[in-house]
Amino acid sequence: MVLRSFTRSRAFDSLFGMYYIYILQSQKDKSYYTGFTENLEERLKDHNWLGSAYSKTKAPFELVWFCGFKEKTKALDFEKYLKQGSGFAFARKRLV
Repeated sequence: MVLRSFTRSRAFDSLFGMYYIYILQSQKDKSYYTGFTENLEERLKDHNWLGSAYSKTKAPFELVWFCGFKEKTKALDFEKYLKQGSGFAFARKRLV
């Protein structure tokens, strides 16, 4: 698991193919949303401005946690873990 910050450039991400798992918190009702993306900045904008079925009623969102992976399958597996049972509890207790 590799923690990343926004200080790295998009060129770095595209060159090294990073995949991100992130947790957002709704500033409206304080609920959490866990997701996957290849472009963290753009995805946060999507949640806040374009809205999906879930996020348009809960925006604005704040990014509260994220993690970068080099392998897409590992990122997707970790996202799935965080959305189920003990992984959900782990995320709420340790990550946010």
